[in-house]
Amino acid sequence: MNIKIFSAKLMLCLVISLASLSLISPVVLAGSFDKGNTTATVAIGSGQFFREDYLIIGAGIGYYVTDGIELALDAAFWTGGDPSIYEITPKLTYVFDNSTQFKPYLGAFYNRTFIEGFNDSDALGYRVGAFMPAGKKTYIGIGVVHTELQDCSETLLVSCSETYTELTFMISI
Repeated sequence: MNIKIFSAKLMLCLVISLASLSLISPVVLAGSFDKGNTTATVAIGSGQFFREDYLIIGAGIGYYVTDGIELALDAAFWTGGDPSIYEITPKLTYVFDNSTQFKPYLGAFYNRTFIEGFNDSDALGYRVGAFMPAGKKTYIGIGVVHTELQDCSETLLVSCSETYTELTFMISI
């Protein structure tokens, strides 16, 4: 998929989410997704790079700049394989805090991957899903993520895009 089509899809998702803001009453927004709230996330997963299997360990911190809109920064370390891989991911997420147990979210992100002995790579992506309460100020999120590698050559890689399921554990601190 070229960058123009990806950018158009990303822009459409953001426009729809911003338009949806007008449908949600400010009185409804309350709790862990309020302006000024800070969140911490942890992630554990697996991945593969050049036929090496990795355990991926990640963590992140986020801040709600306004009700429902979070700016966050995630970091991940891939271990168990060679070469060493590290990722930094700033992201923007909108949570539709509609006063039900089910909290849909929509987000966009940039990812910078550092691979020992290789050129660093950049990716743009978006995610959609929902948070569900797992305890007091604790949520589990499940969703779908789509990522597009930038400056990618499919002659070197099988694919320059990836779609996968994400599972997130979030604590409101």
